[in-house]
Amino acid sequence: MTDERSPLSDTPVPGAYGQIHPLRPDWLAKAEPEAILDPDLPIIDTHQHFWDRPNRHYLLPDFLADTSTGHNIIGSVFAECGSMYRAKGPEAMRAVGEVEFAAGIAAMCESGQYGTTMAANGIVGFTDLTRGEDARAPLEAMIHAGGGRFRGVRHAANWHANPTVGNSHHADTGAGLYARDDFRIGLGVLTSLNLSLDAWVYFTQLGELTDLARAHPDANIIVNHTGGPLGYGPYTGKTDEVFPVWKAGMTELAKCPNVTMKLGGMLMRLAVFDYHTAARPVSSQELADLWGPWIAPTIEMFGAERCTFESNFPVEKMGVTYAAVWNAFKRIAAGCSADEKTALFAGTAKRAYRLS
Repeated sequence: MTDERSPLSDTPVPGAYGQIHPLRPDWLAKAEPEAILDPDLPIIDTHQHFWDRPNRHYLLPDFLADTSTGHNIIGSVFAECGSMYRAKGPEAMRAVGEVEFAAGIAAMCESGQYGTTMAANGIVGFTDLTRGEDARAPLEAMIHAGGGRFRGVRHAANWHANPTVGNSHHADTGAGLYARDDFRIGLGVLTSLNLSLDAWVYFTQLGELTDLARAHPDANIIVNHTGGPLGYGPYTGKTDEVFPVWKAGMTELAKCPNVTMKLGGMLMRLAVFDYHTAARPVSSQELADLWGPWIAPTIEMFGAERCTFESNFPVEKMGVTYAAVWNAFKRIAAGCSADEKTALFAGTAKRAYRLS
């Protein structure tokens, strides 16, 4: 990877962004103390991960330590991340293990022994939708494994020709995944089972996603990470060029009533905070100032009833605490009505992911 310059530092950082780095507890402990804003507001965190890997450990005790910092986190949606796939059996069925893993965590929470946060009461797994009709068997197995919690799959299509940007673990086949006939057959199978598609593209691919949403108006499509704006690699220092392209794509996508947008998840891709060289984690006010120009217009375009906030933890924990990221969202939403806040923080999540 080539060197790139941080937008907040003159220090060259080789391949700093677009990658998940080990968390730094001592550095995170330097976060400025913050009072929790609107602590009684119910929140469903619509995008969080669990994993247990070398140098990357985030399981239920870690998540509950974060959610116990003052916000009223009533539930969460587990988003696929390649965790705990089965080691044996048919290749198409191995990802069922991740759903079993998440369902086990949810069952632990439902025992009442871990407090009031119902982690993973919605589960988003993965199966390769380019299998077309053959995606049905693994999807049905995941429905069974989820014990009533399985809500759909994330099959990401974020791909960029520049190797510094990096591509998702599902988009290694190149551009145009969502236009493929076999993918669209698989999406039809997913929809027939009343399951949703978590979609992830970069801002340069929003047109492809809009075409998909228009071609499948009955599909429930939930877009990750505020539509994928980029601010590193070839886009370093080019916010003024990226923003209008992103906004034009988002404006067209917002015309599709079957699309819901997750707000957040921009720490390592938008790269507006240099968590590698900063003396401390970003504060909620700083993060609101950095992300507000992207999130506020998204709420205007889609409406609060089609927007939902996401922590993207523990990925965002590379640069911000859980308390601060939700305070930042509350600062950005400060001008919204009470009904809009209810939708943004929990109501839209309940609708989009069919949560009780």
